[in-house]
Amino acid sequence: MEANPLPREKIDPKASFPLYHVLMLVVSLLFVVFFAEKLAFPIEYAIEKMKAPKVVGGFLIALLVLLPESLTAIEAAICNGLQRSVNILLGSVCATIGLTLPLILAFSLLKSSSLILGLGQVEATLLVLTLLLCQITFSGGKTNILQGAVHLLLFFSYLIMMFD
Repeated sequence: MEANPLPREKIDPKASFPLYHVLMLVVSLLFVVFFAEKLAFPIEYAIEKMKAPKVVGGFLIALLVLLPESLTAIEAAICNGLQRSVNILLGSVCATIGLTLPLILAFSLLKSSSLILGLGQVEATLLVLTLLLCQITFSGGKTNILQGAVHLLLFFSYLIMMFD
């Protein structure tokens, strides 16, 4: 059974204005940061009531921020568009590191609030392992299910360590 390919939209290059796209990117980022900031207080309250680790709050906010890209990547993978799925997720990572984090840091400076982005020993070890695994996965021409399973194993180990 062959999956249906994703529909391709035709884009007129003359209709695409870079200034418009930059403006929409900034507006979208501001909306996401504002939304995440408004949700931070109820999530923090729920975490305190459940006596869960504070890391869970950051994890839940990250899930909300990455939800649109994740759903699009899952849809692409279901439609047999694995390359598109990987490109979406890698683009999401680049956008988070290159745009979202600096914007959150700028807002924290404007509001004179402290923001700690430090990693403990366990998190730093998992980060290094993840980066090494990404290097192995993406340096070759092809990936296989074993590499994907190891990525999932690292993610699940992070989830387990979050509650340790």
